[in-house]
Amino acid sequence: MSEKTAAEQLKEKLFLKRKNGRLTADDEVLNKSDEYCEGYKKFLDSAKTEREAAKTAIKMAEEKGFVGFDYKKKYNAGDRVYFNNRGKTVAFAVIGTEPVESGVNITAAHIDSPRLDLKPNPLYEDVELALFKTHYYGGIKKYQWTTVPLALHGVFALKDGTVKEGSIGEREDEPKFVVNDLLPHLASEQSKRTLNEGIKGEELNVLVGSHPFKDDKGSELVKLNILKLLNEKYGVTEEDFLSAELEMVPAAKSTDIGFDRSLIGSYGQDDRVCAYPALTAVLEVEKPEKTALAILTDKEEIGSCGNTGLESDFLRFVIGDLAKMQNGDPTVALRNSKCLSADVNAGLDPTFQDVMEKKNASFLNYGVVVTKYTGARGKSGTSDASAEYVAQIRNMLDNAGIIWQTGELGKVDIGGGGTVAMFIANMGVDVVDLGVPVLSMHAPFETTAKFDVYMCYRAMYEFMK
Repeated sequence: MSEKTAAEQLKEKLFLKRKNGRLTADDEVLNKSDEYCEGYKKFLDSAKTEREAAKTAIKMAEEKGFVGFDYKKKYNAGDRVYFNNRGKTVAFAVIGTEPVESGVNITAAHIDSPRLDLKPNPLYEDVELALFKTHYYGGIKKYQWTTVPLALHGVFALKDGTVKEGSIGEREDEPKFVVNDLLPHLASEQSKRTLNEGIKGEELNVLVGSHPFKDDKGSELVKLNILKLLNEKYGVTEEDFLSAELEMVPAAKSTDIGFDRSLIGSYGQDDRVCAYPALTAVLEVEKPEKTALAILTDKEEIGSCGNTGLESDFLRFVIGDLAKMQNGDPTVALRNSKCLSADVNAGLDPTFQDVMEKKNASFLNYGVVVTKYTGARGKSGTSDASAEYVAQIRNMLDNAGIIWQTGELGKVDIGGGGTVAMFIANMGVDVVDLGVPVLSMHAPFETTAKFDVYMCYRAMYEFMK
C-alpha cells in the first residue's frame, strides 16, 4: 500500500470530518439505540398532548424516586424533586453536591406540538352532518390535516371545579374523526389556489357524526345526538365547551420506518424527540456536581408565551426556589448556569435539497445536532451561542465519544425558525441548541433516526451527570 501524500496527510489533520454514524458505531451502540427507542415510541403514544406528556413524565419520574418540591423542606445532594406548572410544564431536578449558586445544568425541551384545537363553541350541524370548528395551533401545512384519521384528546373543566379528562380515537375499538377534502373531479377552482390556501383555516372542520336523534321532530337532531353521547360519557353540555381544552391529533401510532427499521415515524416528534432524552437522562442522574435540571415546557409552537411557556418566569422561579432552599442568591445561580436548548433541526431530505445549504445542513444518522443559532433570515429571534460555550460543548461531546454534527434551519433567505433558547439566554444563561434532525417537521407524521435519538440521550446525560 502506498504511503499517504503530504496533501492527504494535511487534509486528514485539518479538514472537518463528517460520516454516517451507523458506519462508525459498533453493534453494541446500534443495539442500544434500537432498545432505547422502544421506550421512546411508547412515550410518544402515551403523550400526544402537552398535558399527557407532563402526566407521563411525572409518572416515570415518581417511579425513579422523584417527589413534588416542598418549599418548606431542605434537600440534600442526590435528592430528586419536580415542579409541576398547571399540568403542562414540568421541571425535574437532581440536587448537586455543589451549591445551587454555583450554577445549574439545564436541558430544556418542549412537549407541545402542532395540532387542531377545538374552538370555544365548536359543535354545529349542516346538511345533517355534525362537525367541530377548529383553530390550528402552531405552524402547519393545512392541507396535510385532511383525510387523516384523528383522535380527540383533552379536558372539560366544569363550573363546579370538576375536570373531565379523556381521549377518543386511540384504541382500535374506538371511532376516529376526519377533516374532509374535495374530490379531484370537482376541485378545478380549489386547484387554482396556492398550496398555502389549498385548504383554508375555516375549512378545517372535523366530521364527528351523522346519526340524528330519533323519535322527535325539529332541527339539529344530529348535533343533539352528539351532545347526548358526550353527556352520557363525560356529563357535559354544550356550554362546557367554553371551558374546555380539546385537541385533534393524528390517531396513528408510532412505528418503525424502513426495511431496516432504522427510522421512527410518529406524530409529535417535534419536540418530544428531545423531551424524552432530556427526561430519561435526568432520571438516570444520581448525584451530580452541579444540580441537574430538565424542564419540559409548553407553548413553544406559538412563541413560548403564557404562564406555561418559557417566556414566563417559571424557570426563573424554579432555580430561585432551589437556590433559596440553600440560602443562596437566585441571580447568582442563574448567572452561573448553562443550558442545552433541546429542540429539533431540519434534516436534509433528498427530495427537497434545494432549500438547504448542504455544507451546513444536518443529516439523519449523523448524530445529535449542535445549532449555534436558529432564527429567521438575518438571525431574527435567536440567542446565537457564544464561541466559547460552543467550544465547551464540542469538548464534552468528543470526550464522551458522542457522535454529533452541526446544522441550521435552511438557506439564509428561505426562512428559518426559533426555539426556547432565546428566552433562557434572556436570563443571562449560556445556551446552545442541541437536538435531533427531523424529516417532515410539523406534519401529522414526522420521521427521525433511532441512532440520532440515542445520541441525543447520551449528550443530555453527559451534560447533566
